[in-house]
Amino acid sequence: MTDTSAQRPASTAGQTGGGGKTLQGRAGVGAPAETRGRTTIADNVVAKIAGMATREVPGIHSLGAGMARTFGSMRDRVPGAGSSVTRGVKVEVGERQAAVDLDVVVEYGVSIVDVAGDVRVSVISAVERMTGLEVVEVNIAVDDVHLPDEEESELEPGESRVK
Repeated sequence: MTDTSAQRPASTAGQTGGGGKTLQGRAGVGAPAETRGRTTIADNVVAKIAGMATREVPGIHSLGAGMARTFGSMRDRVPGAGSSVTRGVKVEVGERQAAVDLDVVVEYGVSIVDVAGDVRVSVISAVERMTGLEVVEVNIAVDDVHLPDEEESELEPGESRVK
């Protein structure tokens, strides 16, 4: 395992108070229209993109470490609260680079190495395509393996699963 901390985004200059990437264009009458002005991408936008890209990978059961999943599942049951796309996702965004940390739960029986590789490809592709940021690293912590019979134990007393 190599130390990649030196690859983390070093500079946050140009960020707004809420964090994010600010793309600054060249000023001038002769500059192309797409480079005139500023575009700011907030950290939570990058986190949502990374979360959605992770959930699309086959073999991923859920995101978030133990307590985050527990609180998230309670929040998911509250009408109107919705689910958090960024649960289990942490990002660091600099001017031109981003680093992503993910906490995931994988399905039993899948190759964790293959799923992790697929997650990295999916996240890097989505973030770079949608934001223009270079993703320097995607760190994945596999916190649990979801067993097929665990779904039955997640039911409340008196509930039944309709198939």
